[in-house]
Amino acid sequence: MKGNFYDNERVALFIDGANLYSAARALGFDIDYRRLLKVFREKGRLVRAYYYTALVEDQEYSPIRPLIDWLDYNGYTMVTKPTKEFTDAMGRRKIKGNMDIELAIDVLEMAEHLDHVILFSGDGDFRRLVEAVQRKGLRVSVVSTIKSSPPMVADELRRQADDFIELSELVPLIARNPSERAARTAVPASNGPGDADDFSGDAPAEHLMRSA
Repeated sequence: MKGNFYDNERVALFIDGANLYSAARALGFDIDYRRLLKVFREKGRLVRAYYYTALVEDQEYSPIRPLIDWLDYNGYTMVTKPTKEFTDAMGRRKIKGNMDIELAIDVLEMAEHLDHVILFSGDGDFRRLVEAVQRKGLRVSVVSTIKSSPPMVADELRRQADDFIELSELVPLIARNPSERAARTAVPASNGPGDADDFSGDAPAEHLMRSA
């Protein structure tokens, strides 16, 4: 994996859930979030791993809930909020669940406790945030992809970052094993979300959380 890391630096992950899911799907793979955490724990002193996603509150069952519960029990700090429903000018029902503000606030509040921010997003709106954090003396790496069509990372964000980590190059390290997925489908889990082995970290419905 390309990118500059130092053994003793304090690192935190800030994962824009919907954006990362879209990038992974554009590259044709599912993320194993246990493996992802392991990769970055080996790169420095991992202080925190934040995962941001919005939820549709009035659904009887949210297909993303198993992922959220698993992450919450297995080393991630979950940041969620309810989506907002509105009707656009064409009369179409839309659901909005933007987590940019929450992510930006957490990055700025955590800055004094970190040396290196790893931002999992290609959203160009974060360029100004990256610049602000760099002025505080931190390094920022952006994880996204330019290998998809179209590319998932905004050019201005990529240029602002200290390092750009191409998501496709992480596939051998963080991809979910398809055979493992088939086995889990065939054998239903029975131990609940507290069992780290009952859910390897696929994101079955992050695309529903895309901002309108």
